[in-house]
This record gives sequence, structure tokens and C-alpha cells, in this order.
Amino acid sequence: MKNEILHEVKQYETIILHRHVRPDPDAYGSQMGLAEIIHASFPEKKVYSVGNDETSLQFLGKVEEISDDTYKEALVIVCDTANQERVSDQRFQLGKKLIKIDHHPNDDAYGDILWVNTNASSCSEMIVDFWETFSEELVLNEKAARLLYAGIVGDTGRFLYPSTTEETLRLSASLVTFPFDRPALYRQLYELPKNTIKLSGYILQNFVMDENGAATVYLSDTLLAEFDVNPRDASALVSSIENVAGIKAWIMYIQEGSVFRARLRSKGPVINELAKEYGGGGHPLASGATLHSEEEIKEMTEKLQLICATK
Repeated sequence: MKNEILHEVKQYETIILHRHVRPDPDAYGSQMGLAEIIHASFPEKKVYSVGNDETSLQFLGKVEEISDDTYKEALVIVCDTANQERVSDQRFQLGKKLIKIDHHPNDDAYGDILWVNTNASSCSEMIVDFWETFSEELVLNEKAARLLYAGIVGDTGRFLYPSTTEETLRLSASLVTFPFDRPALYRQLYELPKNTIKLSGYILQNFVMDENGAATVYLSDTLLAEFDVNPRDASALVSSIENVAGIKAWIMYIQEGSVFRARLRSKGPVINELAKEYGGGGHPLASGATLHSEEEIKEMTEKLQLICATK
């Protein structure tokens, strides 16, 4: 599959890279890291990274504005996006050929060429693997190394999550040979505004956990307004209760207008099937979904409690 992808990259003059909406460091890292590798390796090609901008991640890079005409005769590569509806900028379908590169379960097998590796910690890890496979032909520079390292760090929780493997660490080691400022990058990835930190204090005081280790946190739009925190920044606090003794799995419900974003995390019980029941998905231990009523929140909470009670 990697050979097919490199072959297509070589064939096209214009290459456009997409990733998912509400991007995280891995979305930015894999998309822009691959774009930088292609650009450095084939400087004559036109390479674009597109999608909605995320203000909190602009230290990694900025997307580009392109016209619909740019997609004519273009190769489109979508990174880190399991489902078509989650692709940021739906014009990804306008290109001549479509490649999907992802590490999530392949529930939506879109694209002409698919490279899906659910054993990879991140899509960024896959891009490093892609570069290493063809290192005699492809150029990995400092900018790409920084982007890909940020993506791996983000999706592995600084190498703490079970998704971190020997291969993850080996490939990451090849990135840190480049002289980008790692301490500065960590600060940019994990520093939070004072009001968001104060919200984390509220979460620690008000989360609810049953006797089987199923926990929930509910953040209403009224509460978010009180702390002056937007839903995106609130989502960054989903792991704030992970060190509670006895916790097995938890959901943070974040109101965003008329819907509720459910952020699911687990220390063992599989929770992505629960997310799929509500139109979401993700990894076995880290998933998300969008709910549309308080009743759905009650239902999902009860199902999480049942999962934890049987594990």
C-alpha cells in the first residue's frame, strides 16, 4: 500500500491534503508533516494543506485557501479521518484520485487507495513509517519532524497511553535527531489559559463515579460561559480525572449549542462501540460522539455503567 501511495504522489503535479474537523495535534501533524515531506522531496509539485483553522494549534501551521479549480487533476490525501462526514472541507471529493491514510477502525472504507493501520499510535506515526520506508527518495526535514513529533505526542498522551509501542518509540527517536525545540513544543501543546485551569478544578470537585468505576462530567453551556471557556478548550480537560483511584472509564459531556459532545475515555473497557451507537466512533479506549438530548446523555451514562460493571 505504501508503494502505491508513493507511486501516486510521483504521478501528480498537484497534491491536496485534508484532515478531520475540530483538529487535534495528530490531525495537524500528519496532514502538514506529510505535506512538508512531499514538498521537500518534490519541490516542483504544488502541495496544499486545507481545512478549518484551529486557533489553538496555529503554532504548528496554517491551512491554505484554494479554489475549486485547484482540485481538477489533483491527488487528494485525507489523513487521520475515519469517516467522510468528518473530513474538514468536503471538497476532498473533487480531486481525480483519493487516498485515505488513517489509524482508526476502518468503518467507512472511502477512497481509491486506503492505508489503515489500527496498530499505529497515530496517523503521524504512520507518516514517519512512510518516510522511513522510502528514506532514499523522501526528505524529512526539521519542520516535518516537529509536526510529526507533535502529532505522536498528542495522540499518545506524551507516550503514556497503551497505544505507545516499541515501534512508536523507535520512530519517534528518529524525529528527535532534528534540532527543533522540544521543551517549547511541549509548552505550546499543554499550556492552558487560567480560566481553563479553573474549570479543571470544578471538574475535579464535581465529577460523579459509581462503585464500578464509571465516571461522568457534565459541562453545560451556562457553566462554560461562567468560566469563559469554549467547548473546544473544555475538551482538552477530558483526561483531568484519569488518575482517580478506581476509575475504569468516563465520559465528559460538553454542551455546544443544541448538541452535546461526548468525550469517552477508558483504562480498559472498550468504549468505541458505545460511541458508535450514537453516530460517533474512535479507538477502543478513546472515542467521541454527538448527542442531541438529555435523555441520550442518561442512556449513554447507564450503558457506560453497565460496561464497567461487567469488566
